[in-house]
Amino acid sequence: MNIKPQSECRWDCVSLGEVMLRLDPGEDRISRARGFRVWEGGGEYNVARGLRRCFGLATTHVTAIVDNPVGRLLEDLMLQGGVDLSHVEWTPFDGVGRDARVGLNFTERGHGVRAALGCSDRARSAASLMEPGAVDWDVIFGDEGARWFHTGGIFAALSESAAAVAKEAMEAARRHGTIVSYDLNYRPSLWSAIGGPSRAQEVNKELARHVDVMLGNEEDFTACLGFEVAGVDANLSQLDPTAFGEMIARAVAEYPNFQVVATTLRDARTATRNDWGAVCWDGGALHVAATRADLEILDRVGGGDSFASGLAFGFLSGKDAAYAVECGAAHGALAMTTPGDTSTATLAEVERVMAGGAARVQR
Repeated sequence: MNIKPQSECRWDCVSLGEVMLRLDPGEDRISRARGFRVWEGGGEYNVARGLRRCFGLATTHVTAIVDNPVGRLLEDLMLQGGVDLSHVEWTPFDGVGRDARVGLNFTERGHGVRAALGCSDRARSAASLMEPGAVDWDVIFGDEGARWFHTGGIFAALSESAAAVAKEAMEAARRHGTIVSYDLNYRPSLWSAIGGPSRAQEVNKELARHVDVMLGNEEDFTACLGFEVAGVDANLSQLDPTAFGEMIARAVAEYPNFQVVATTLRDARTATRNDWGAVCWDGGALHVAATRADLEILDRVGGGDSFASGLAFGFLSGKDAAYAVECGAAHGALAMTTPGDTSTATLAEVERVMAGGAARVQR
């Protein structure tokens, strides 16, 4: 990929999407909890945060947040993540939340045979009400300059206007020579009331034509773009990467704008033990990250987003696809060892995991 040099751009990465408050009941169930720990999180934002906190790159996030104490709590959490907030649109609060609100995401981590569980409360969030024309993308991608732009299918699913904003941003990014990445991130709950998989494919197929780096898992590619992955065993230790190579070949044939296609691979044996891996297609070659069998999981949320940020870091730092996919897989694995949506890993820890380092105490 032809990535603009750092010296020409204010931002290594610009991201676009909703940021929610995640309420985590810890070891309890959502329906029985008497206390929650709060985090910030959002599929697109998590990528920019990972690039900033783990990899030290300059990132900014574009979103809208209601200007009330709940919104300012969200801001405070985001400030700790280090992502620049100068492109946040502060939406006036009407006193009740009829016009706009901060989205909430209740998430159980799960344990053993009890799967993780998410319950969103996000209708009419400020980000979902964003309209085309409200953001001056030519300033962001032109005057300020950005090397990489990231958004995804979660934001596009929030509303027709959100999908239109995503398209507008992607077109502007490509116009200014910025690499565009997109994580399909299919969520049935977001699409079920507005047309289901058929509507998801309609929206995502349109946006896919503006993407340089397409991300997702095998379910995402099927649900959002209609590409089936045939002959894949559920056990990743028996995974035949050629099955994904064949799927990616079909995707690239239909979308010749794809320069890189990457997918995470997960076999959830239990909520706390997963097989985890990834593959990345680049320039006709398929690169397969080392599979981490029986990976112990503390909190699986954000693993895919951290994979995306590690992959992007690989390319932004001038490394090849083999390094990028290994970096993404290692970063995703580390992100799932701590609570919350976002990564707390360091680059040194990522590189240690990439090198196969053991989990002995570091003193």
